Amino acid sequence: MKMVKRSKGIRNKTRQILRKKPRQRGLSPITRALQEFEEDTPVAIVTDPSVHKGMPHRRFHGKTGYVEGKRGTAYVVRVRQGNAMKQIIVRPEHLKRV
Repeated sequence: MKMVKRSKGIRNKTRQILRKKPRQRGLSPITRALQEFEEDTPVAIVTDPSVHKGMPHRRFHGKTGYVEGKRGTAYVVRVRQGNAMKQIIVRPEHLKRV
């Protein structure tokens, strides 16, 4: 009898991280999607699970980074991960001012 291989997709082990509180369920306000950021603005990466597009990887949830520029409607954010500096592309729904 052969066992099924475990799925290791991009959202695995995110049951608690990508969960909204019961009173915040549903879509976020449109102003979150329309917010603008200048270069070198410090931002917190807070993943909004109701918006799948432009969602950063779960390892960046809760991290603070700096906006480097804009790419379409999304922003390029510089984040430290260990000793390395990473550039991630995130839509404004998943960013908050610090």
